[in-house]
Amino acid sequence: MEKKTRLAILGSTGSIGTQTLEVIRNYPDKFEIDILTANQNIDLLASQALEFNPNIVVICNAGKKDALENLLRDADIKVMGGIEPLNEVVARDSVDMVLSALVGYSGLMPTLKAIEAGKDIALANKETLVVAGELIIQMAEKHQVKITPVDSEHSAIFQCLAGENYETIEKIYLTASGGPFRQKKEDQLNNVTVTDALKHPNWNMGHKITIDSATMMNKGFEVIEAKWLFHLEPRQIDVVIHPQSIIHSLVQFVDGSMKAQMGLPDMKLPILYALSGNRRLKTSFERFNFIDYPELTFEKPDDKKFRNLYLAYYAMEKGGNMPCTLNAANEVAVNAFLKEEVTFLQIADLIEQSIHQIPYIAKPNLEDYIKTDNETRDFTEKLIKK
Repeated sequence: MEKKTRLAILGSTGSIGTQTLEVIRNYPDKFEIDILTANQNIDLLASQALEFNPNIVVICNAGKKDALENLLRDADIKVMGGIEPLNEVVARDSVDMVLSALVGYSGLMPTLKAIEAGKDIALANKETLVVAGELIIQMAEKHQVKITPVDSEHSAIFQCLAGENYETIEKIYLTASGGPFRQKKEDQLNNVTVTDALKHPNWNMGHKITIDSATMMNKGFEVIEAKWLFHLEPRQIDVVIHPQSIIHSLVQFVDGSMKAQMGLPDMKLPILYALSGNRRLKTSFERFNFIDYPELTFEKPDDKKFRNLYLAYYAMEKGGNMPCTLNAANEVAVNAFLKEEVTFLQIADLIEQSIHQIPYIAKPNLEDYIKTDNETRDFTEKLIKK
């Protein structure tokens, strides 16, 4: 009998986390939950824990630990509270794979600790590779850890490269839907609201990543992530707007041939592919029909309207700690936009000022990344308050 894969799901109450549990419900003979974690949604976390019966649950908001313990008082489940326990639980001997679906910079340290413990990683937290891609890849190689992307675009590239030599890659194309403002002109973005920005045309995601999609910073992060995952130079990574979100990404090889991975926009597909060790498991998911999509169209991103994409390219080419600065400034700016403290277009303004003002470090270590993150957040918050 095949041994079940025991999972630690970091961020189980978010969009990726809940969809991961949907997948696991359909394959009880293949997957088992060892750890569930959440930031502060104790009601949903408790409900998930009672259904999947993990050994441990972690609520990062330590002030909610007692309330969570009360909700789970009749269950034989250990409850831990705070950020530090995340770094402890990912190293448990009983864990086979860690799925990181945490939001933003918070995913960095638990992912590093999991890699140090030799755990394979299903990575949905793209900011981990944006902030410290060089360090993460070095550590993964040192500890012989496999990192499998969960993002639909990187999963697509990963699938296209099955059986191929990475040295034969000429170029990759990451596709983007264009978000809710694809057809708007730059001057029309001055007065867009939070509600407007959260109306993604194709994907159902959390608030932060949805805003990142609207600004195309999400695609910028994916460009940086692709550099590290597939050992590419910046000139080998291109972005194309594909409004239908059917082609999830493409690889062009040195002989001129291309491979594309296609399917309906459903995050459960790349999640399942990552969790299953890149095997094809039978699903009952809705199937794509070419007749329903008589046209698949492509456009070049507008560099004036989507400045964040090009700021990400600039940060990637500069390297060092600049992508870390880019991420921290973006997290602060997006949070301020969601609280209606800045306008949509000011997000890019804040990021651009930050990446040019925070001290540049060409060869950062972990302490440098932590310092850069803190300095950038302080700097960007001060800009917002001016």
